[in-house]
Amino acid sequence: MSLAQPAIDSFLLAFPALFSIVNPLAGSIIFHEVTADRTHGERVSLARRVGVYSAIVMLVALWAGSYILNFFGISLNALRIAGGLVVAVRAWELLSTPEEHEQRKQDQAAPAENARNVAFFPLTLPFTTGPGTIAVAVAIGTEHPSDPSLIAFFLGISAAAIGIAVIIIVAYGTADRLAAALGASGRQVVSRLAAFLLLGIGVQIMLSGAGPFLHQAISPA
Repeated sequence: MSLAQPAIDSFLLAFPALFSIVNPLAGSIIFHEVTADRTHGERVSLARRVGVYSAIVMLVALWAGSYILNFFGISLNALRIAGGLVVAVRAWELLSTPEEHEQRKQDQAAPAENARNVAFFPLTLPFTTGPGTIAVAVAIGTEHPSDPSLIAFFLGISAAAIGIAVIIIVAYGTADRLAAALGASGRQVVSRLAAFLLLGIGVQIMLSGAGPFLHQAISPA
């Protein structure tokens, strides 16, 4: 059995969802603001660390998320509803007051400490791959099939996570150029478009959990 098509399908499932919730393009603008006191070389080094740490966070959530849920006795449908709600609320906040949202993320990432100290916290968690990203990654990971295409599924979603990490490294490393090219209006367009897509993803995740839950509740015993 060919692994190519299942891997491509899982990649196309994971990549858009992770890209929208991580939002590396809009995040790079904020990264530029909170690292304004650093040299370009320091920014590039910091971007590489954040990209690697972000890949680790996403891969752990994608691969081990379902087992963690089982350990704590949390059902998949409950996670989908909760994760979708978190994502939808964050997207709505970004749509309603994008400037306040960006300022809050700047405040979270602002402490001017050694790059090694801030690369993971707060620049990776919660700035780049926060609770919303983890919830989405866990929900994607629990969609894995039980047939021989299981390996292809995890290869595809892992490739998506690594692809997002590469985009983070490139976007954050060139944040100064991107900020100058986009300008203020461009930043708002990117943020609002990503927020709108993110809202749709959050609603879809909630529906995927609420549907089976309601079916079980109303079905005859």
